[in-house]
Amino acid sequence: MQPHEPARVSPSLEKDSQEWSAKVLRGAPVLLAYLDNEQRFRYANETHRTWLGVDPQELIGRTVIEAGGRRNYQKIELALERAFAGRTAHYEGELFGGSERRYVHANFQPDLDEVGAVRGVFTTFVDITERRSLELQLHESEQRFFGAFQHAAIGMALIHPDGHFLRVNAACCQMLGYREDELLALDITTITHPDDLASDMELLNEMLSGKRDSYQLEKRNFHKDGRVVHIQLSVSVVRDEYRQPRYFVSQAQDISQRKAFEDALHRERELAEVTLRSIGDAVITTDTQLRITSLNPIAEAMTGWTSSEAQGRAIDEIFQLFDAHNGQPVINPLRAAIEHNTIADLAGRTLLRHRHGFDTPVEDSSAPIHDHADNVIGGVLVFHDVSENRALALKMIHLTQHDTLTGLPNRSQLHTHIEQSLITAARRQQRAAVLYIDIDHFKQINDLYGLAGGDRVLRALTAQLRRSLPGGELISRFGDDEFVVMLPHLDSVGEVASRCQILIAHCQETRVTDLPELSLRVSVGVSIYPDDTHDAEMLLQQAQTAMYAAKAQGQHGYRFFTASMSERTQARRKIETALRHALTRQELALDYQPKVDAQTGRIVGAEALLRLRADGRELYAPDQFIPVAEDTGLILPIGAWVLREACQQAQRWKDIGLSVPISVNVSPLQFQRADFYAWLDTVLDESRLDASLLELELTERMVMSGGDATTELLQRIKQRGVRLSLDDFGTGYCSLSYLKHFPIDALKIDRTFVRDVTSDAGTAAITQAIIAMARSLQKEVVAEGVETLAQGDFLRRAGCSQLQGFLYGAPMPPAAFEALLS
Repeated sequence: MQPHEPARVSPSLEKDSQEWSAKVLRGAPVLLAYLDNEQRFRYANETHRTWLGVDPQELIGRTVIEAGGRRNYQKIELALERAFAGRTAHYEGELFGGSERRYVHANFQPDLDEVGAVRGVFTTFVDITERRSLELQLHESEQRFFGAFQHAAIGMALIHPDGHFLRVNAACCQMLGYREDELLALDITTITHPDDLASDMELLNEMLSGKRDSYQLEKRNFHKDGRVVHIQLSVSVVRDEYRQPRYFVSQAQDISQRKAFEDALHRERELAEVTLRSIGDAVITTDTQLRITSLNPIAEAMTGWTSSEAQGRAIDEIFQLFDAHNGQPVINPLRAAIEHNTIADLAGRTLLRHRHGFDTPVEDSSAPIHDHADNVIGGVLVFHDVSENRALALKMIHLTQHDTLTGLPNRSQLHTHIEQSLITAARRQQRAAVLYIDIDHFKQINDLYGLAGGDRVLRALTAQLRRSLPGGELISRFGDDEFVVMLPHLDSVGEVASRCQILIAHCQETRVTDLPELSLRVSVGVSIYPDDTHDAEMLLQQAQTAMYAAKAQGQHGYRFFTASMSERTQARRKIETALRHALTRQELALDYQPKVDAQTGRIVGAEALLRLRADGRELYAPDQFIPVAEDTGLILPIGAWVLREACQQAQRWKDIGLSVPISVNVSPLQFQRADFYAWLDTVLDESRLDASLLELELTERMVMSGGDATTELLQRIKQRGVRLSLDDFGTGYCSLSYLKHFPIDALKIDRTFVRDVTSDAGTAAITQAIIAMARSLQKEVVAEGVETLAQGDFLRRAGCSQLQGFLYGAPMPPAAFEALLS
C-alpha cells in the first residue's frame, strides 16, 4: 500500500457490515422509516408488523396519511411539516393502531442532499406507554400527598438539608403569621428561639449523619409579630437511593395554649406551696389510704418529722393524738373525713405527741381532697398549737429561717429554695439564675457612719431590692453586706442581663434619711442553670466567683460566670494571702521614679511606687495586687505603711543634704476616712518631714464625689503645707472649670495622652488644650509615661513644667535613686 493510498475494506467485510445493519434495523424495538418528499414510505422496518399488524412491504409507496389514518396524521402533522422544512422535530403523545392506543415519543430528522435541500425524512417512534403509565401513577400519588399536605390541620413543611423551607402548608403559615412566599425565603434558624436552636440543630445533624431517621421536640418559634409560639415538633427525613438526605418532613402543632395552661398550673401550685410554707398553721396531706404525701414547715416542727422522712408513712405513725384527760389514743378525724366525704373536727381537748415524746394541745380540722370529677383523691389535716407557747414557737421557727436585721430569709432557707427552683426549672425546661450581690466598699460605710449607720443602709437596700424584684424571686441575706437573689423562671440569658442592669440602677437610688450624701454601689455575679451547673451549691459558689470578677473589673457592674473565673478566683485568693502576710514578713517595698524639670532636665522630685517583693523578686505586679488590696480593705494598713515609709525616706535623704519632694498615691478608702487628716498630721510629725516635701496624688473621682466635706479636707491639707495633685488627669470626668474651686497644685497628664501626642493630631490638640487651660489657672502640669525624645520635646514646647517616664529613669530602689541624686 502506497503512503497516501486510502485503506480499503475487503468486499466480504463490507458485505457482513451491511447484513448486520439490516438485521439491527429490522429487529430494533422502535418504528424506523424513511419518507420521501411526497411523504411516501420508502423504507419501514419489521417492527411495523408487530406494532401495527401490517407487512412493512405493503407500506412502501403509501403516504403517511394512508398508512396511519387521518387521526394519527393530525397529531404528528406539525412535526412533519417542521422536518420537511429542514428542521429536526419531535412529538410525544398518543397514537392509535386500530383499537389499540400507544403513547410514543417520535423523532423526525430531515435528510439533506449536497446542497442542503430536503430529499426525505427519517422517522423514529419509541413506545413509552409503560413509562407514561408509571408517570401518571406517580403524579396522582404526589397530588394526593400534597393535597393532604396542603390541607392538613397541623403545620407541615418540607425543609432542605441546609435548613431552607422548600414547601409549607396553610396551617404552618397561619401558625407563624407569614405568607407562603415569605416563609420560603427564610430558614429554620431565622424563626427558632436562640435558646432552642442548639438542641434542634443537634438532632438535625444526627439525621444528616444517618444516626437517626426522625425525632420529636418541644421548641419555641418566633411569630412574624415577634411573639413566641410554642410548638410540638416531629421531623423525619426522606433519603435518596444512596441513603443521602433529600429533604426533611416537619410536622408542627401549636401548643402555646397548653404551655400557658401549664404555666398557670405551675404558678398555682407554687402559690399553694408558698402559702402552705408561709401560713401559721400546720398542714398535712395524705392519699386515700392515709399515707403521708406532704408536711409544711409548721407540721414538721410540731410532729418532729421532716416532709421527706414522713412521705409514704401511715398518718397514725406521724400524727399521734391522745385524749388530754385519760391519755387514751384518739381516732384521727381524717379517716372519717375521707370515708364520709365530709369535713371533720377534733372533739374535746386533744394532745399531739411529738416524735421525741412531748405533747402539745392542738385544734384540728380535716377535709377530703377532690379531683376535677369530684372524686375523693386524698385528705388534708389543718391544725395548730393552742398552748400559750404557740406564739413563741412560731417566732422561734421564723428566727431560725430569717435574718433578724432585714427580715429576709437566711442561708438555711436559701439552699432549700435554690434546689426547689432548679427542680422546677428542669421540669419546665427553662433556665434559672442566681444573683450574688455585694455592696462596694461597705467596710468604708461602717467606718464613716458607724455600725448603726451600716445597719440602716442594709435595711434601706433590702427595701429597695424588694421594690426592684416584685415577682416570685427569693431575696436572701447571705452575709454582712451580701445578698442572693434567685430568679426561678427565665426564657433567655438576655433577660438576666436586663434584670441585672435594672437592679444595679435601683440599688444606686437607695436613700437613707440621715445619710443624704450616700451613693450606694453594688457588684453582681451571675450563674445560670443549667448552662453553668446542675448543682445548687455549685451554682451559688459560681455566682460568688462572678461577683469577685465584677469587682475586679471595676465594681458597680455585673459579670456572668465563666470557667476561667475559677482560675482567677484562685489567683486572687493567693494575692490576698500574700498581702495579709506582706507587712509582717517585710515584703512591701517602695521604688522611686524621678521627676525632672522640663527645661533643665534636673531632678526636682520623685514618685513613690509600691512593690510586693520576696527574696529580691516581684511576687505580683501593682496592677494585680492593688485592686485586691482595695477590694479587701487591706489598702488601709498598706497605704498607711506607704505614706509613713515615704516620709521617713524623704527625711533620711534631707538629713544627708539631698532634699527632694516625694509624691505618694492615696487610695479613696484612705482619703474618705474621717480621721485621715489627723493621721496625716501624725505621720508628718513623727517623720519630722517638712510638709512642703510631701505631695499627695489624688484621683478625679475622689475630689469630685465627696462634696463640701472633701473641699474642707483639701483646704486643711493645703494649709498644713502639703502639695496636692490630680493623678491620671483627663481620664475621668473632672471639668477644668471646677479646678478653681479646689486647692490643687498640679495636674498629671495621663500616659495614654502622652503615648499618642506625636502620632495622633487629635490627641496632640487635646493635650495642648489641657496644658494651656491648666496653666491659665496657675496649675503646674506634669506629664507621666514619657518614653521618647519626641514626646519630651512636644510636652516641653506645649508648656509642661515637669516630665516623668522611662526616658528620664525607671522606678528604682532607694539606694539607686540616692546614687542618682548624688
